[in-house]
Amino acid sequence: MKKNLLAIAVGAAIVMPGMALADGPTVYGKVNLSLENMNYDPAPGAPNNDDEWELQSNASRIGVKGDIDLDVGGLKAIYQAEFEISVDDGDKDGQTFAQRNIFGGLEGAFGTLKAGKFDTPMKVAQMDVDQFNDLDGDIKNIASGENRVSNIIQYSTPKLADMLTLNVAFIPNEDNDDFDNDGENENGLADSTSMSLVLEKDIFYAAIAHDKDIEDELIVDESGLSPTLDITRVVAGLSADVFELGALFQKAEEAEADGEETSWVVSGAYKIDRFKLKAQYGKVEGDQSDLEGTQYALGADYKLAKNSKVFAYYNNLKLEQVAASDDETRTIGVGMEHKF
Repeated sequence: MKKNLLAIAVGAAIVMPGMALADGPTVYGKVNLSLENMNYDPAPGAPNNDDEWELQSNASRIGVKGDIDLDVGGLKAIYQAEFEISVDDGDKDGQTFAQRNIFGGLEGAFGTLKAGKFDTPMKVAQMDVDQFNDLDGDIKNIASGENRVSNIIQYSTPKLADMLTLNVAFIPNEDNDDFDNDGENENGLADSTSMSLVLEKDIFYAAIAHDKDIEDELIVDESGLSPTLDITRVVAGLSADVFELGALFQKAEEAEADGEETSWVVSGAYKIDRFKLKAQYGKVEGDQSDLEGTQYALGADYKLAKNSKVFAYYNNLKLEQVAASDDETRTIGVGMEHKF
């Protein structure tokens, strides 16, 4: 049934891109494709395997979303069903459609309450800092906390003083894991939590976010002894017509072990007519291992229309390894993105 409904949505998107169905949901999505040359050092596997070409789908997606006016207290029912599609080969880990942000909820003067599977407040708190989101330059390579989780329930306040929003989410573990290694699986109402306070005013944005006992791994200081992390993240930036600046700083530590690391990212972009030139640099440092990782990316977008662009970028990611040579990946890519 799900696939039949999704097929109808796909058909509607082709016939009426970017339009809302009469008295129904809005169909939306994007296709993002890039042709990339990947260079690895050291080469994985067999000799002479240090260089390859790949066509990447870069989290292309299709979804439906909308709201329904209710008869009680000015409330609205809200819903969204978003799936990743693999434009390159039609296969996402053995699936045609992979679940992304999917939820149902209520919205009113009290704020917004929603539940399902979607990005945590921590992940959303990166805001516009990540100039290379969904590409090889994504900040997830050097910063933990970029999670989309199941069974999450979130409350968001209405905008306070016309600039502040508080987001609080909790995740029952549903008896799946023994987080604290006490011999019993966790089965509480809020085994994991994620929250953020977001400020948006004119061209300025900022956020502070905290995760507690969220299932995740450290980048360079992972001990393998704790399945969950506690993370604190601070973000700030400017987003103007001509330029963009962003910065992110975070501390992440294992909830049940000693692993701890610090990550930071700075980014910027400058717009010239249809061009957007952008750059990003990030670093992660381990506290226990003294290992570190660095990532820098350079790129340019050219706007073809309001919702279409072509782009080119270069990314370099280097991660130090324990008792092994460092891993370095260099990516050169050209691509296009069309939103509908």
